[in-house]
Amino acid sequence: MKSKSLRVLFICFVLPLSIFSQDKFTLRGTISDSNTNETLIGVTVLISELQTGTSTNEYGFFSITLPEANYTIQISYLGYKTINRSINLNQNLNLNFSMEESSESLNEIVITENVEKLDLKRPQMSVNSLSINTIKQMPVVLGEVDIIKSITLLPGVTNAGEGSSGFNIRGGSVDQNLILLDEATIFNSSHLFGFFSVFNPDAIKDLKLFKGGIPAKYGGRVSSVLDIYQKEGNSNNFKLSGGIGLVSSRLMAEGPLKKNKGSFLVAGRSSYAHLFLPLFDIDNSAYFYDLNTKLSYRINDNNSVYLSGYFGRDVFEISDSFENTYGNSVLNFRWNHLFTDKLFSNLSLIYSDYYYGLKLNFVEFDWNSGIQNFNLRYDLKHYLTPKLKLEYGLNSIYYSFNPGEIRPTTETSGINSFDLI
Repeated sequence: MKSKSLRVLFICFVLPLSIFSQDKFTLRGTISDSNTNETLIGVTVLISELQTGTSTNEYGFFSITLPEANYTIQISYLGYKTINRSINLNQNLNLNFSMEESSESLNEIVITENVEKLDLKRPQMSVNSLSINTIKQMPVVLGEVDIIKSITLLPGVTNAGEGSSGFNIRGGSVDQNLILLDEATIFNSSHLFGFFSVFNPDAIKDLKLFKGGIPAKYGGRVSSVLDIYQKEGNSNNFKLSGGIGLVSSRLMAEGPLKKNKGSFLVAGRSSYAHLFLPLFDIDNSAYFYDLNTKLSYRINDNNSVYLSGYFGRDVFEISDSFENTYGNSVLNFRWNHLFTDKLFSNLSLIYSDYYYGLKLNFVEFDWNSGIQNFNLRYDLKHYLTPKLKLEYGLNSIYYSFNPGEIRPTTETSGINSFDLI
């Protein structure tokens, strides 16, 4: 009887300890598009045997720690072919995957039940993620795909009024939204007084809209955060694309700096309707132009660097008496570093500038104002377990405000130089 009790105690205490102490190893890697080598955001990585998994972050990186065993990995993403791979996880593995686009011809669909099945993986609420392919399938204005106009079709989002590219989230105002382009702040999201947004759809890869429960890393906003990421460029082949619209035309060039390691992207856009106004004896004009650039380079498996920028201007003129110029300029340097298989870091040095100027020749003075933003960010993501990810970091922001500078343009001007404080 005594020996039987000892055996029961051994099973109850020793066996769980042996299971708990089972060796565990980490599988990590990057998932990208096979044609362009663009990293893919939000790709699902599922471990079939354990019915657990993870997803790629904003830079296409994933990490998951599992007990030693043989597993079947299923990698899936909307619009791409699913990848199934068998692995023997007996050591830490670094596996990178390239996904191929999938296109199928479907027969007609007959709906027999009104049942919506949702596979919820995370409890995060009020978040919408959209790829540029999805946005390009939405209705457009004057033949131009518009990022801001597209998100107004989402629940809880309304436009800021006719002729405005801003948006309101559930009663909030336009100035309560934080808009980021590659982590850099965009202070004014409109072109041509609100008819178009500053985001060139050819250069955009992905966006995420937070309508509530905004993560702490964004610093907090009253209404929402719109986080937009630019493409990295095709590191396999040189590609030239563009389009001609009713109001504006665009051109984009992308290609490898070094095949499969580095890439560049340059995209420009400009309106040209003002060129036809002199034909109708109209001296007024209104036009815009912008430029998106990005350089990406993967130094090794643990280090990648990115340099991205944006420059845009709007110009509105009434004869020779009035000229209004405004626009954004941003520059961002990022360094991705992998300390361990479970610890991912991103260092960002960011510069944002918004300029607003008036030339009032009929009263002989110029008005200039603006705001500058210098931002240092260091973010870390720690993949502790398949179900627990810890995000932390540092963020320091310096603002420089220019409320207004008034300068006379002629010696006969009745205006003295004046700086608003």
